[in-house]
Amino acid sequence: MFTAEFEPAETNGRRRTPRAPVSLDARIGRGGLDRTLCRVVDLSVYGAKLQTYSTLRVGSMIWLTLPQLGQVAASIIWSDDFAAGCQFQTPLEEEAFNALIELDQSARRNS
Repeated sequence: MFTAEFEPAETNGRRRTPRAPVSLDARIGRGGLDRTLCRVVDLSVYGAKLQTYSTLRVGSMIWLTLPQLGQVAASIIWSDDFAAGCQFQTPLEEEAFNALIELDQSARRNS
């Protein structure tokens, strides 16, 4: 007979890392010359939630141009009308992630 105590692991839902609510203007490119504006509204080192002006197809690869960082390769994980979630091919460096959060906070303080 065994007795044991355990505590369930705390989870953040399905998220690997915390996400930060932001409001950053960005651009989406799909290779070639097609570029469109979008807004990053949620950010983690692994991906982002985007508000878009056109629908994006799940599974498509994009180049997301982030302020101060430049282009980041990502794939569309989910899409719903004018919102989409993307996963970065290479996670953001912690310093780059923090710089984007600070940029958003600075813009909010100045508005």
